[in-house]
Amino acid sequence: MLNLSFDPLAYPYPSQRMTTVANRGMVATSQPLAAQAGLDILKKGGNAIDAAIATAATLTVVEPTSNGIGSDAFALVWTKGELHGLNASGPAPKDISIEKVKKSGHEEIPLYGWTPVTVPGAPSAWAALSERFGKLSLAETLQPAIDYAESGYPISPTLGYYWNKLFNKYKKEFQGKEFEQWFNTFAPEGRSPQVGEIWKSPVHAKTLLSIAETKAESFYRGEIADKIAQSSKQYNGYLTKQDLANYQPEWVKPISVNYRGYDVWEIPPNGQGLIALLALNTVKGFQFDQKESVDTYHKQIESMKLAFTDGKKYITDEKFMSEQVENLLSDDYAAERRQLIGDKALTPKPGTPPQGGTVYLATADSEGNMVSFIQSNYHDFGSGIVVPGTGIALQNRGKNFSLDPNHENALAGGKRTYHTIIPGFLTKNKEAIGPFGVMGGFMQPQGHMQVIMNAVDFHLNPQAALDAPRWQWVEEKRILVEPHFPVDISRALERMGHEVEVILDKYTFGRGQIIWRDNQTGTLYGGTESRTDGTIASY
Repeated sequence: MLNLSFDPLAYPYPSQRMTTVANRGMVATSQPLAAQAGLDILKKGGNAIDAAIATAATLTVVEPTSNGIGSDAFALVWTKGELHGLNASGPAPKDISIEKVKKSGHEEIPLYGWTPVTVPGAPSAWAALSERFGKLSLAETLQPAIDYAESGYPISPTLGYYWNKLFNKYKKEFQGKEFEQWFNTFAPEGRSPQVGEIWKSPVHAKTLLSIAETKAESFYRGEIADKIAQSSKQYNGYLTKQDLANYQPEWVKPISVNYRGYDVWEIPPNGQGLIALLALNTVKGFQFDQKESVDTYHKQIESMKLAFTDGKKYITDEKFMSEQVENLLSDDYAAERRQLIGDKALTPKPGTPPQGGTVYLATADSEGNMVSFIQSNYHDFGSGIVVPGTGIALQNRGKNFSLDPNHENALAGGKRTYHTIIPGFLTKNKEAIGPFGVMGGFMQPQGHMQVIMNAVDFHLNPQAALDAPRWQWVEEKRILVEPHFPVDISRALERMGHEVEVILDKYTFGRGQIIWRDNQTGTLYGGTESRTDGTIASY
C-alpha cells in the first residue's frame, strides 16, 4: 500500500481535474506541451532523468515568462534507492563588489540590467544530469525543445496573459539600449503574442542545438560564451568569459527533517529549502485535529514566520554561512522557537541556534527513477538582457544580494546568493514517496510546508493537496490569502492580530506539482496546479 493514506476520490476543494493515476511513466509541470515532450522521451526509451531534461529545456521555449536558457536550476534525483542533489546555481561575477555597485549609483542591487546578472546554471544542469544518469543523449532529450523553437507553438492562456502584462510593464521600464534585444526577441512586432498565436524563435533553436551538440560546452567555454561576454562588455556588465569558463554545477548531499515518520528532503543552502524544513521542524511539535481551523492556520503561519526570519538572516552560499545547517535543524532549536508561539500573532525576530518567475516539474518512470526539478529566471523574463543572436534571456538572480557588508548574504565576487528556487522530495523508511514542489519566489517554502501538511497531517490526495486554499506570509503580521480561503477563519486570524489581505491574482500563491508512488504496485498518483496551465502527461 501507499505509505500516504489518502482517498484518490476525495475532493474537498474545487478544481479543474482529479488525481492522475498511471504506472509506466508520469510528467507533471505547468505547461502541457512541455509535459508531453517529457512523456515522448519516456516512450522513446528514456528514463525519468531524460524526461526531466526534455521538459525543462522545452519550458525555456514554451514558458519564457518564468525561465530560460539563462536560468539557474536545482534537482533532486531518486535512482537505485538513493537521493542525489544537484545545485546548478551560478555565482556573482568575480569582478563585482559592493563598492563598485554603490559607485555606479545604486543603494541596492537593481532588478534589471547587467548588474543583477549571475552565471546561468541551467544548461550545466541538463548536461550534468544527462551525463550521470541519462539513458539517451543530450541531443535526443533537447530535440523537442529545439523543434518547438524552430517550428513554433500556440500561446497558452496563462502564458499569454503574463506575457502581455510584462510587455506593457517593460515598455515603461526598459529605456536603455541594452534592452532593445528583449523587444526584438520577445515582441518583434511591437506587441506581445496573443493567446492561440503561433510563436517561434529560430535563434533560440540554434542556441539549444549548440548546447545539445557540445554538452553545454559552447555555453560556458565556446561560441555562446563569447557572445555573452561580448554583450556584457558592450554595456559595462561584470560578467566575463572567465566567469563562464570557471563554472561547474555542484553535486550536493540533500538535507532533511523527519516529519511524523516521513523524511522531507531539500537542497542545502544557498537554496531556501532550509526554511521549509525549519517550519516543519517547528510545527511538528503541535497536533492538529482538523485542517480548516483557526488554530491550524495560526500555528502554521507563526512557524513559517520564525523559519523565514531565520532563513533571511542566515541563508547564503553555504561556504559563507556563520551557522551550520544541522544546528538550525536541531530539535532543541525547534523546541526553543516553538515556545514563542502563543495565541496572538507575533512580530518575528531571528534566533540564535545552539552551536555545533520559476518553473517546476516532476517526473517518474517504471524503473523507480523520480526527479524533482526547478528552473528560474528569478523575476519574470529575468534581467531584461537578451544576448544578441541567441534568444538567451539572462536571469536577475543577483537581486537577492545585500549591499550591507555585514549581512550574511552580502554581495561578493564569486559568491552564490540566497536562492528562492527549491525542489522537494518525500521518502519513508528509505523508500521514495516522490517529488513535489511549489514555485513562486518567496512563496516556495511556504507552499512546500502547506502541501506536505496537507498530505501527511490531513491525508489529502495529490490534487486536493495542491488545490487547497493557500496563504502567504509577507512581513511582520501581514498575511495574503486566496479568495476561496475561508472567510470565518480570516476574521478569526484578524482577531488574533494577523493582518489578512485577500489577493485576486492566483499567481501570487505559486504553482505546484506532485507525484507519489505506491512502492508495492508501482502505481503513480499525480497532482498538477489548477492556478496555471498545468498538466500531467502519463501512460
